[in-house]
Order: sequence, then C-alpha cells, then structure tokens
Amino acid sequence: MARFRKKPVEIEARRVGLEGWNSIANWCGGEIVLDGKKFSCILIKTLEGKMRADDGDWIIRGVKGEYYPCKPEIFEQTYEAV
Repeated sequence: MARFRKKPVEIEARRVGLEGWNSIANWCGGEIVLDGKKFSCILIKTLEGKMRADDGDWIIRGVKGEYYPCKPEIFEQTYEAV
C-alpha cells in the first residue's frame, strides 16, 4: 500500500458560533436552521449534497471555492494558522 501526505494548501475557514450566524451563513451560502428561536445549525451546499455545521464546527472554503463543514478535532489535526 502506498502512503501519501496532504499538500500544503491555504484555505479560508470560519468557526460557527464565534461570529454571527447570519454572517457565516451569508459567507458560505448556507441556510440557518432554527430550533424554536435558537440557532440549531447551518446547512451548507457541498459537492456531496447538503451537510450540517453545528455550533463549534468549522466551515472551510476549499481550493475550488467549494464549502464544507469540519469538526473541530479534525480541523485541529489537519490545519494550522498561517
């Protein structure tokens, strides 16, 4: 089995809950889902269909301008600040 390393690529990312939900949803073209009057999640159109970004998750804009959510523990293992 061959082994590979991810190429160093800079991405843009924003964390759900650290900024205004409306601002993040507008940035990624996402749809805010409410649980009563409280924010529940942001639904994002991805290459694989709609995906959910919960409070604390990161939303990443990929190298081709696509958006997708990423759980904080995966984000911390994969990315570092530049």
